[in-house]
Amino acid sequence: MSVWEHGKSIRPYQLACLVCRAGSVDDCAGDDAAPCGSARVAQLAELIRDNPDMPLTLCCNVGDVCAYQDPGPAEDTAGSAEFNAKRDLDILQWLDLAPGSTLPARILIRRLLLRMETVRGVCGYDDVTAPAWEGCPKADSGDYERGRELGVEAIIPPRPEDEMVADKQQSMAALEKGGVIPIRPHIVVCSVCQYGNDVRPPFAADNLPEWLQMVLEPGCELQVELVPGADWAMCAPCPSRSQEGCCVCGKTGSGGLYNVVKDLNVLKALGLTFGTVMNAREMYRLIFERIPTTNGVCALTAIGVPEHSIWKDGCSSMTFPGPYEKGREELMDRVKDE
Repeated sequence: MSVWEHGKSIRPYQLACLVCRAGSVDDCAGDDAAPCGSARVAQLAELIRDNPDMPLTLCCNVGDVCAYQDPGPAEDTAGSAEFNAKRDLDILQWLDLAPGSTLPARILIRRLLLRMETVRGVCGYDDVTAPAWEGCPKADSGDYERGRELGVEAIIPPRPEDEMVADKQQSMAALEKGGVIPIRPHIVVCSVCQYGNDVRPPFAADNLPEWLQMVLEPGCELQVELVPGADWAMCAPCPSRSQEGCCVCGKTGSGGLYNVVKDLNVLKALGLTFGTVMNAREMYRLIFERIPTTNGVCALTAIGVPEHSIWKDGCSSMTFPGPYEKGREELMDRVKDE
């Protein structure tokens, strides 16, 4: 049984080891002198490859008010206890997280790649003041930096192209059968934004342009049900849809979080709840009436956050009026009562 099946706790330095391992010129497996070659890190790499969104808890020996999560020295690497503690805490500072923080592996790895450019001065030092502070022999090898350049795909492979193509075909076939179409609220608004950006079918990354084209057909009687999550009907071919059907877009792979907020913002604006079933054209008419702009609805501009935040939303960088407002003007007459 894997040690991660129940308590998925790791040391912060092991995240850096994953990147170092990915960028290693020489196979570091079995290299006892380098943490990235340990069986523990190899197992972690395999588990994350199989389940990129497994929750990981970052624990380190810090004592004081965070002593409740101290893991003990069992996974200390070569060097003093003081070096091991400082390395972990330095990495947590780069991540801007506290000891004991739990997040999906994908978010932690992407956050590390975004924030920490090098392990020089973190896992090893130019000014070694004593043997206790010699650090990791790989710290100056360039392996971490090469791994970072390869990106998250070196640790978490992207969705296979043939899988996305097959999902596009199957989801479109299901969509064309009609009936009640499950769709998450905010991407109905996204379809208007796409239209304003002149996105038209065919479109590989999702089914929104094709869906909107169906809605615009005279006499369209399609029904929609507002549902949570990255629904199959629209999001099946998306490269940022996980095996579990979760949205993992964005710089840190936390798109599911801010997309949930967008869904709730749209529902509030429309005065609706999940589970609502209604005519698709009626849905667009209601959206155009209640949501004149996406500023503050789909663009989360009310609270400023740094680039590495899990709440950083790409739509917040848009200018207003923008493509949604343009698409709304172009589509309003096309969805009027017939």
